[in-house]
Amino acid sequence: MEYRELGRTGEKVPVLGMGTWGMGGRFERDERYDEREIRSLRFGIEMGLTLIDTAEIYGAGHAEELVGEAIKGLRDKVFIITKVWPSHYTYEGVLKAMEGSLSRLKTSYVDLYLLHWPSATVPIEETMRAMERLIDEGKTRYIGVSNFNSAELEEAMASLSRHEIVANEIRYNILIRSAEKDPIPFCLKEGITIIAYRPIERGSILTGYVREALEEVGRKYGKTPVQVALNWLISKPMTVAIPKASRIEHLKELAGSLGWRLSEEDVRLLEERIKW
Repeated sequence: MEYRELGRTGEKVPVLGMGTWGMGGRFERDERYDEREIRSLRFGIEMGLTLIDTAEIYGAGHAEELVGEAIKGLRDKVFIITKVWPSHYTYEGVLKAMEGSLSRLKTSYVDLYLLHWPSATVPIEETMRAMERLIDEGKTRYIGVSNFNSAELEEAMASLSRHEIVANEIRYNILIRSAEKDPIPFCLKEGITIIAYRPIERGSILTGYVREALEEVGRKYGKTPVQVALNWLISKPMTVAIPKASRIEHLKELAGSLGWRLSEEDVRLLEERIKW
């Protein structure tokens, strides 16, 4: 496994983790594939994909429960990220939401707690006051945000009095690169880790001209389109990726994106061929 520093914390996290959106349902609970998904999560941990991203909204909390089952006896080996939904952004709402997540995850703390989206209704100062309390109480080690642009990030940072934002989880992949205009430059300047979700854009990179470009480059390295796209992404500074992998065969393919690097020439080729 390759590792990268989380923000300016000195903490090293895997450049490739596991996302859980869709596990245990989407916005409603779905238990049909529980055994398969727990098995896949455990297999991924054994492979070194020890960064696991989830959220209280996923499967109406069931994704967190699946993660909690998968990490039994392995808590000290994994880095757990979960997220609070905007409807819980009041001071008391954040504290209560964390208690729910900890209960479902069967742990006394999470490693990184994120605001899932910006809120247009609750002042960020109130929300961040609760987030800082969670660090002080040992219920999360670090705090961050998700889907924040640079202006929203700046406001969130200014609302903190004694802790830092260490990560911004955003939609970013070789096909969807608008984040390279904003907020990625701001994140790099401020030392904020970029956590890329939808790194293969739910399979969209495996169609049409995008797949053709990835296959062309992949033939030089003996790699699949997915492996090329992920390698492109984790080669970016301060960036880690969290592909969803609810099947063991997918996890095995993901592992092939590690341990090598695209040449600068091939990076340019891909970015010229794959327009956004």
